[in-house]
Formats: sequence, structure tokens, C-alpha cells
Amino acid sequence: MDDCMTDKSGMPVVQADASPVPDAIEVRGARVHNLHGLDLDIPLNRLVAIAGVSGSGKSSLALGVLYAEGSRRYLDALSTYTRRRMTQAEKAQVDSVRFIPPALALRQRPGAGGMRSTFGTSTETLNVLRLMFSRLASHRCPNGHYCKPTLDVAAEIPIHCEQCGALVEPPSAEELAFNSTGACPTCQGTGVIRQVDDATLVPDESLTIDQGAVVPWRTFGFNVQPDIVREFGVRTDVPFRELTDAEREIVFNGPEEKKHITITSIKGVHNLDFTFRNARLTVTKELDRATDEKRMKKVAKFLVERTCPECGGSRLNERARAPKIGQVNLAEATSWPLRDVLDWASTVSAGLPTDMRGMAQSLVDALCDMGARLMQLGLGYLTLDRSTASLSTGERQRAQLSRAVRNETTGVLYVLDEPSTGLHPANIEGLVGVMRDLLASGNSVVFVDHDVSVLKAADYFIEMGPGAGSRGGTIVAQGEPERILQSPNSRIAGFLAGTEPVVVRERKALPPMSTAFRSFVEGDSRATVKNNGVHLIDGNGGGTGSVATQTAGKGSSASSNRVILTEGMSSGNGETDWITMRTDPIHTVHPLRVAIPKGCMTAVTGVSGSGKTTMVLESLVPALEAAQTGVDESAASDGTSGDSDSIRASRRLPSHVRAVDAAGIRRVQLVDSTPIGINVRSTVATYTGVMDMLRRAFAATDAAKRRKLKLSDFSYNTGSLRCPQCDGTGQISLDIQFLPDVTIACPQCDGRRYRSEADEVLLATDAHPQGLTLPQVLDLEVDDALDFFVSDRSKRARERDSPEALDLVGSNNGDQRTDMVSPSLCRRIHQALSTLHDLGLGYLTLGEDTPSLSGGEAQRLKLSNELGRRQDATLFVLDEPTTGLHPLDVRTLIGVLERLVEGGATVVFIEHDLDMIANADYVIDMGPGGGEEGGRIVAAGTPDAIASNPASLTGRYLARHLRG
Repeated sequence: MDDCMTDKSGMPVVQADASPVPDAIEVRGARVHNLHGLDLDIPLNRLVAIAGVSGSGKSSLALGVLYAEGSRRYLDALSTYTRRRMTQAEKAQVDSVRFIPPALALRQRPGAGGMRSTFGTSTETLNVLRLMFSRLASHRCPNGHYCKPTLDVAAEIPIHCEQCGALVEPPSAEELAFNSTGACPTCQGTGVIRQVDDATLVPDESLTIDQGAVVPWRTFGFNVQPDIVREFGVRTDVPFRELTDAEREIVFNGPEEKKHITITSIKGVHNLDFTFRNARLTVTKELDRATDEKRMKKVAKFLVERTCPECGGSRLNERARAPKIGQVNLAEATSWPLRDVLDWASTVSAGLPTDMRGMAQSLVDALCDMGARLMQLGLGYLTLDRSTASLSTGERQRAQLSRAVRNETTGVLYVLDEPSTGLHPANIEGLVGVMRDLLASGNSVVFVDHDVSVLKAADYFIEMGPGAGSRGGTIVAQGEPERILQSPNSRIAGFLAGTEPVVVRERKALPPMSTAFRSFVEGDSRATVKNNGVHLIDGNGGGTGSVATQTAGKGSSASSNRVILTEGMSSGNGETDWITMRTDPIHTVHPLRVAIPKGCMTAVTGVSGSGKTTMVLESLVPALEAAQTGVDESAASDGTSGDSDSIRASRRLPSHVRAVDAAGIRRVQLVDSTPIGINVRSTVATYTGVMDMLRRAFAATDAAKRRKLKLSDFSYNTGSLRCPQCDGTGQISLDIQFLPDVTIACPQCDGRRYRSEADEVLLATDAHPQGLTLPQVLDLEVDDALDFFVSDRSKRARERDSPEALDLVGSNNGDQRTDMVSPSLCRRIHQALSTLHDLGLGYLTLGEDTPSLSGGEAQRLKLSNELGRRQDATLFVLDEPTTGLHPLDVRTLIGVLERLVEGGATVVFIEHDLDMIANADYVIDMGPGGGEEGGRIVAAGTPDAIASNPASLTGRYLARHLRG
């Protein structure tokens, strides 16, 4: 017998063939979106970064191929019964993917959850905490006596009060949940009482009901209510202020009765029965239907909120608030920052009977394990009862990341899309640490990002490009970091190496500050002036923290149009070149005195949790939006405050905002990264208004007139030319039972949304006399459409005089043929497309559906309608506008914001990107830390002043960045 290996007993051991273990994911022929049949190997068990300019195909590779195939193949291994209950991704457009592990994804825009979602529920830390209070607490008997903690609760053995003998029924963990039977009966577990704000129902009594005086009816689509209320004898054609008390009572509180009315539509006259819904009932019904934050936001403008007096905002009923561990109940514990909860939890076991400590330690360890990841990701400042909707995008994303990584699994592919979103440079180290921990556990990590400090941590690079859209989708550089730095094709190498120069625009001079105005901003008489023009005050004064203000430049003329919103008071600064605001404490933010220069670009910075979102999105924006409803200044002109509660209610001002002064600001435009539209019917062309102009141009052609096609016929949503099989969506979804639904291009229109008859109408331009059909135009990228719709008059004139253009001239009278787009309409289309090009969106197709756009693309598209016009009275607010942007794209964005400022606008953005901060005219730095350690204005001034301010953590990184 041949020699062979044996075990200790001498038995032969059969050796398996030593097959090589795959060390890379093999992708062949990837064609998702704009990927041009990519073939590549992606190393496993490494930290792999995918970089490239916006639209180059990074997310298509990471999420559309790697995550889609990794998750789909894992789910395919589950039973048919299980798969039917799960949402499954469709198969990626790729020839083959081999050796891919099961995949989990962290997306760029995590949802805010439902209205009841909190930081504790979204991270599931509250589940463990409820279990602790159910099993480890002292429970209260019906007579108010507290029993000692006992193991009998967990063993479900009946316990009796030692003092009175009454049977004690400890609540289960489920009965301690505010989403279940533990909810406060007064607020139904929301922690707030919402009431209809009568002042918002009819804000403008000069309008008639027919003109839309009753705003809720118009907002929620109850357009027949004016016809119904007319049946009650209410006049709808006179100004609302002229209605009698009886008529007004019907509008606001009329009975919910059916009325027989006649409605005339394009389809004829109809006699129908409708139920009357008064203005108040309209709002309350919509409030009952508001199960998510998006719907709630629509209803909230008709409501006033106050903390529930029964539960004090804890959301819990009396029984759920009764159990105590030591002297702490569940409501108190959830109101603490996570770091304090973990510190307290570590002491719980020592205070319990010996026989309970084993169980207690298991629960405490589970809570601390969850909390450790959250702490590592810099979220220790958040309280467990903090509403998820009030968290920033970066905070929600990191909470999502903690859930994904806490299970300590191995052999998983983690695909992270922009994990640095919302992270201050000081927080990057924690993020990189979490990704390294994933690798140490035997996993693989692929991430898409643009933050250079995160990219530098990668072990391997895949750079997509060279351009965006059809000009991208290929690999321009791939390999170890050293290879990328040496690649002549790489566009990120210069930023990684630090050789790319920092480009700083010429900043605007700031409006001057008077002594009185400085006193308002500083809020403390102990302010001292430093030589660098920065004013600092002691953090113990006035509750404002350390405030710094740069004073330079020339101001514009003063205006008396001051907006006074509450308590009959203004900020008293006497200078109308600044927006000012005073707030009371909210969340972890201390009382603030904020000053923002008008006509300038202001960056709001600070570490995660320092209060940026609270100051800008929860305070400044809603306060200024309240001003848009109109303000009666007469009550404040004599310095009297009047009834502050009624004033707050009528202005719908956030309760924590004491005063705001924004003379001349008549419009607030929030430009965030939320998706545009909800389905594929919303496209780049429809959102920008280009689609309406295209329909008008095609309807004016001879071919359309001969076929009696009107403007409405060219709509792919409702027109006669839309494809009947897909109803103009260009795609259909196939239900194939136990496998994932498959979305395919409509076989009848081939994804073009229109019937074949649409190909019979051609639109020609001077640059392209052969013409294109409407489906062909919608397939064009913006940059290609720019070439099609040439707007240069002289060029068109030269082309008309050339022999090649003679056949474009119409009949014997020399009129222009009607299949040519009119010069004026061509110029308008070209102007709209030029704006998209300037925004760096030239790679998008006109027919691309807007919900599929990235957060950065959505933000820039929202700006497209704002460029090219005066914006003197407009404040633009942007939340993390560089999300998803390559450093080169950031420069484009800075140019766009510069154009807004040149048009007279005031721009405020929350940002961590150092290039953006360096190009701001003014910086407000929050901090110094997060949570209870932050919530103050640490410094404010020009970027150079911030960089030289030792109190500013942002300043340290900014100074290093400006030095290059």
C-alpha cells in the first residue's frame, strides 16, 4: 500500500484535492445602465474603492452588479415560500459573475422611517432596553408599592407585593412599547399633541372660495368642495372676509353630509353625490392618513404641535413608565444620549440580587455590543427617543451601517454607497475603523465615495470614467494605490497625492456690523476684539457658547421691511444686510444667536451631531417659511409683545424660535437630495419644463397638423400617441410567481413610451435639418440635445444663406417650413439645456426618470430652474450638496452657487467638504463636539478667520487644506 497520512489511531486520512480558493470576484460583460460590457476582477477580503466623476458608472457597478447579484443569488438559495415574502432584485445585465459572496448594501439615501420611528427603534437598541425594564426592574403593585427585582418575573411565576400582598402583573417588553399597548392614550404614542391651526386654513381672506381661499381643499385635491359648500348656501364668489359668521362656521365646521351636485368635465356633464368635508375635517382626516414623514410634512403646515401633557413627550403610558431599575424608569433612560445609557447600563448588574446577575449581564452585553458600533461611528450623542426624521442623512446612514455590521458575520460582501455622507473630517477615522473591522472578520468591502480622506484608506482602486453617461462606463485605472497615483488616465490621482491645487473663488465682502449688531450676535458684554477681526466670547456667557464674527466689506442700503415673527420683537440689530435668528434650546442645541450675511455664500459646519441640521433645517428654514404667509407688523411697531401664544400659532413658527429678522427675504428654497418624483413618469424633460416646449414644437409641425395632432397628444402620460401596452412608461413588470418580478422594456414600443405613429412626425433644426422624432429627442443626452437645438442666431442665418439650407425654406412665398422649430422656442430649449450642462448634468438623457437619479444629481437638477434669473429676495438652503460629487464636480457646483449669488441670492449650505467651505464667503462652525458636547456656535467668520481660530476643530482641517 502506498504511504498515506493517518490519524492518531492509525486510520488513513483521505485528503481532498487542494483546489485554489478564489481570491477575486470575476465580472464579465457588465452592461448595467452605462457600463460598456465591463470585464474585471475585484479582489476579495480587501477594502476596494470605486471612484470616478458623477455619472461615470460607479453605482451601476457597485449596486447594479455586485450587490444585485450577490443578494439575488443568496435569496435564490432560500425556499420558495420564504422568497415569496421578500422583495428580490432582478438579474443584473451581465454575462457572468463568479465567486461573489452574499451581499449587503448601505445605500446613499436611507429612508427616514415612519412617523413613530426613533433612533432607538431604528437601531433596535430600544428593544433590548425594554427587555431590561421588563425583566430586571422593580415593578409597581396596584397600590403604588414597588417590589424588589426578582427572577420570578422572567420565570413567569406570580409575584405579590411584600407590603400589601396585592398581585403584581409586570408588563412584558411588548407592553413597554409606544408602538403597541405601552402607548400614551392622550397622544397615541407620538409624544406630541397636534391641533388644527385655524389661521392656516384661510390665510388670505381677500380671496374667494372659488379662487382657492380654503387652502386645505386645494392642497389635498378636494376640488369639488367649493361646489358642495355652495349647496349649503355659502357664497363662493365673494372675498372670504365678507362671509357671514354662519357661512364661515359651515366652511370651518360644517356637517359631514352628502350633497347632489353637477360637475362639468371634458367628458360631459355628470350628476353625482359627494360628501362635504369642512376645512378642519379635511386636515384631521389627512392627519389620520399620515403614516410617514413625507405625508406628515404636507399636513404639518396646518397644525400646531405641543408636547403631550400626559406623558411629557416620552410617548409611554403610566404603566409603561412605572418600572424602575434603581431610580430610573424607561422614559428617563430613553431621554439620555446613547453614551450615558451605556454608562448607566454597565452599573445595572451590580445593583441586582446575585441570582439575577447572569441574566442581567447578558442583556447589558447585548445592549453594549449594539452601542459600541454606534459609538465607533460617532453617534453616541443621540438620544434614543430622538425622532428618526430629525436625523441628518449622514446620521441615518451610519445608523444603518451599524445594523449591517454588528452581527460579526464572515464571508459577506458589504457594498457601501457614499459612507462618508454627513461626516466631518474628524469623524472619518471611526468610519474607516468600522470598515477595517469588517475585513478583520473575514468579509469583503466595496465602497463608492469621493471623500479623499476615505479613499486614501483603500487597498485597491477601480476608477470609472473617463466622463459621464455614454462617455463613461469604462475603467480608466485599476489596481493598488501606487499604481493609481502613477496612472496618466486617473482623474483622482492628483487629489490623492495632494498635488491638485485648491481653487478658491474671489469671495464677496461681508456687510459691516455696528456695535449694537455685534452685541446681538455675541449676546454677552464680555466680548473682546482680536486682531484678526474675529470676536470671541466665553462659552459660559449667555448660553450662546463661543461666538466669532468677521467684520469686513461694504453693506447695501438699509430697508425698513423687517420680518418680525414672534413676541412682537425683532433682533434689534438695525442692519438689514444680515439675517438674524434667536432660538431657545432644542434637542442638544443650546440657545443660539445666528447671523447670516445676505447676498453671500454661507457654510454651516461642525462635527456630526453638533447641531447643524437643527439650526438650519429645523429652525431657520421653517421660521422663514412662516414669514411667507404674511406678517402683521402693527402689533410689534409699538414694542408691545401681545399674546405670544396666539402669535406663534398664527405664524406657525417653531416653538423654540424666539425671533427671526430677514428683511427682504420673500422666498426660501430648500434644495435637498430627496428623490424627484415617485415613478418613471417623472423625467428630466418633464421636471425642467423642456417636455412642454418639445410638445409645443412638435404640435406646430405640418405633419402634426395634417394628422390633427394637438399639443396634448404628444404627452406620454395622457396623449393619444402614448404606447397602449405600457401606458407611456416604457417598461412593463412581469410577475413570474416564485422568482423576482422582472422589469423589461415594453416589447411594443421598445422602451420609447410612444406608439409607432409618433415616428411620422419629425422636428428639424438649423443644425440638423434631417430632423428627429420625439422619442429620438428624449433618447438624447443633454449635451447632444444642445447640439441639436442650436441657438446662435448668426450661425442659423449663415446656414439659411448656404445652398445646403435652401431646401429648408418653405413654399413660393419664402416662409419657413413648419417642420422647423421656431427660433424663439429653439432658444428657450437651448437655454434650459445649457443650464443642465453648466450644472454638470450633460450626461443625463432627457427621458431619464428622475427617481433613479443620485442625491447629488437630484440637488443639481432642482437648481436648474433657478439659474439665469434675479434672486434678490431668495434664500437657497442646501443640505450636503457635495454628496456623490467628485472633487472636479465640486468645482462645477461652486460655480453654480456663485451664479446664484451673482444673481442676488443668499445661499446657505450644510457641508463638510473642505473645498466648499474654503469657497464660502462666511462660515458658521458648530460644536465643539456632538450632542451635549456641542450645540453651540464655536466660531463664525470668513474661511481664513475660521482657519486661524484655535477654538474651531473645522478650522484646523481647513487650515491644513488651504496650505495644500
